[in-house]
Amino acid sequence: MTTWSVVKDDTREKSRPRNYFRYALLTFTAFLVLSLGFALIPRQDPEPAVPPFSEQARASALADTMRLRAASRELTADASGAQRQLFSRTVTLLTTQAKALVLPADNGPAGASAPSSPGRATASATGPAAGSTGTATATPAPVTVPALVAGLSASGKQRLAQAEKADGGMARLLAAVGTAQLLQARSLAQASGTPVPALPQAPAPQRTAADSCPAPASIPAQPTQSAPASQPSQTVQSAPGDAGTASAEPGAASQADALNRVVRTEVETVYGYQVALTRLQGAAAEQASKLLASHEALVAEAEGHSRVHCVPIPPRDPGYTLGTSFLKKPAAGLASLEAGTLPVYGDLVALSDGPTRHWAISSLLTAAQRAISWGSDPGPVPGIVLDTTLLPTIPEE
Repeated sequence: MTTWSVVKDDTREKSRPRNYFRYALLTFTAFLVLSLGFALIPRQDPEPAVPPFSEQARASALADTMRLRAASRELTADASGAQRQLFSRTVTLLTTQAKALVLPADNGPAGASAPSSPGRATASATGPAAGSTGTATATPAPVTVPALVAGLSASGKQRLAQAEKADGGMARLLAAVGTAQLLQARSLAQASGTPVPALPQAPAPQRTAADSCPAPASIPAQPTQSAPASQPSQTVQSAPGDAGTASAEPGAASQADALNRVVRTEVETVYGYQVALTRLQGAAAEQASKLLASHEALVAEAEGHSRVHCVPIPPRDPGYTLGTSFLKKPAAGLASLEAGTLPVYGDLVALSDGPTRHWAISSLLTAAQRAISWGSDPGPVPGIVLDTTLLPTIPEE
């Protein structure tokens, strides 16, 4: 009995290393299987980041412009004479705008491109804007002038609304594109007998708030030390947090600089209208008289926005030099003056925000209207000096 117990215990001792080996082998096998399983499971790609608002606005503007361009090209193909020329001008305008809005990535296979057929472009020309949940019908409606007018007007208004929230440079581009599309919609409507679409309402005049501006710091007089006569006097800078403070870095633009240019340009334009009125007659004189009042109001509004932002109002010069060509042809001279105000308001759109930018966008639109009334062409992007030879290409249909 004792001998059997000793043999049995000895057998258990010998089998334990084998059991440990089996446990280790099973554990390693399970670990290997789990590792291979995790390695074979595909990793989920992270969701793409939401593009900034300015990029969304640019892509939306490009898509709408390309659709309107396709609709205009179809109307051009079916028109003749003066109508064909009018539609061709619309195509040229929208083509230039598309080139200004396009990015190199948009020309790739996955980039924004023109619709594959004119019918698809027409269906969305007057439909919901890009980013909405509307869907096109299976059978698109034929292209019509009223549909194109409505599409241009809707797109132009949306561009102006997006310009109020976009970043500086993109805001100026969107405001320019929207302005030109709205004016082209009205031009098409007037030429075709279609009801002329209404323009966005101008904002109310800005109330001044000069009392809220910080008072200039007083500098104690030092009679014993005087600066040389050739040294320019130093101006007292306002608080660092003021939005209207002019930029200290040379060459850097600011909202204060843009407001100063607007005030100076409008005062010079008022002077030009006063001189032109002495040489104009009839309907031209009546139009100049009304626009002179508009520019006088713009001077007051620009000064009001300057006070709100604590920007010093530049002093008015006693007079300005007008060339002999202006005196001989005052109407053409006024057209040139009005065209010169467009880049000034474009700069203010890019460098301002809030109510001041809203006012600058509206002023850009009305300035382009005044330029047209004197026979000047504000171009496809009013307010931007554009070299069309440097623009990229756009995907063709």
